[in-house]
Amino acid sequence: MSDLHQILPLWRELSSSGQDYVLATVVQVDGSGYRKPGARMIVTADGQHVGTISGGCLEAEVARKAFWYTQSGPVLRQYSTHPDDGDVPYGMGCGGIIHVFLERSVTANAVMEQIAHRFNSREPLAIATILDGDNTSQRAFWPDDTIEQDWNTGVANLAYESFLNRHTFCTNIENEGQTVRVFVEWLPARTGLFVFGAGDDAIPLVKFACQMGWFITVLDGRAHLATRVRFPEAHEVYAPTPDILSSLTTRPGDTAALLTHSLEQDTCALSFALDQNLAYIGVLGPRRRTEQILATLAAERSGSASIEDRVAFWMHRLHAPMGLDLGGNTPADIALAAIAEIQQCLSHTTGKSLSELRSNAQAARMEASA
Repeated sequence: MSDLHQILPLWRELSSSGQDYVLATVVQVDGSGYRKPGARMIVTADGQHVGTISGGCLEAEVARKAFWYTQSGPVLRQYSTHPDDGDVPYGMGCGGIIHVFLERSVTANAVMEQIAHRFNSREPLAIATILDGDNTSQRAFWPDDTIEQDWNTGVANLAYESFLNRHTFCTNIENEGQTVRVFVEWLPARTGLFVFGAGDDAIPLVKFACQMGWFITVLDGRAHLATRVRFPEAHEVYAPTPDILSSLTTRPGDTAALLTHSLEQDTCALSFALDQNLAYIGVLGPRRRTEQILATLAAERSGSASIEDRVAFWMHRLHAPMGLDLGGNTPADIALAAIAEIQQCLSHTTGKSLSELRSNAQAARMEASA
């Protein structure tokens, strides 16, 4: 959902004023493509657009003709980025075919309302959209708080399947006597980042997280630092108390970064974070310091495990010190390394360079064919 923090403000503005728009959604990519299925862009009547559906080679062309293509209703268009596929302005050599579903506000508003609701509440959503045939643009959502769905229909079952399996795909089904194409999309919940610490090194971390579209909460006991003026990109800024910490709501997939530079505050923050189902907990500073904090927490908590065993178990959950090994020691360098590691953990990838992975894959194929 990373583009939604840019798309939704424009959509709200257009919807509230009754202005028409075109929603462009990537539903399938054959071959290589910069953006994946689910990438979106909104186009206004005067050709302005927000969001991306490619690496920059398709947006202008789609925006230029979007209203013309959709004057008779929603339509599925194909765009080639092969360099030899004719004299077209978007033949940039990526080597893929991008399938883009274009629709006006009359049908797009339903899906945008659902997306906005789940984005704001930080909840996951699955959408199944018919792309062709007599029922083009009809949809089923899961979960859906607004309408009764007929769970005997194939489209609704696809939305339910996507939600259970967390999977985005295109498929063909029989619908009212027709074979139709359906785009089934899984949108994960919006990531939350809890930043414990409001010093100068937290400022670039919050800025980077804002660019990722994450929901950001900044907490620091130093009230003169934990201010909206210093962190305008944050959604919540607190000078925490035990009551505030106990009232915080975290969701699976949320993350936390601890950089208060205070043993007392980091101890309190770690005690909170370890009790949550977080996808990532990073601690700035030497590993030895984090182990000392954990030993203090282990001594305070009763249990059958020894202090050493509990510290070792907790350390496996932490990234301490946090961040990938990118080099540099400025606040921006550290923030970039931390954000990169958080993204790597959320996406369950290696964190290695793409060129290295490609070289290793080619070497493996050559060895297998030898």
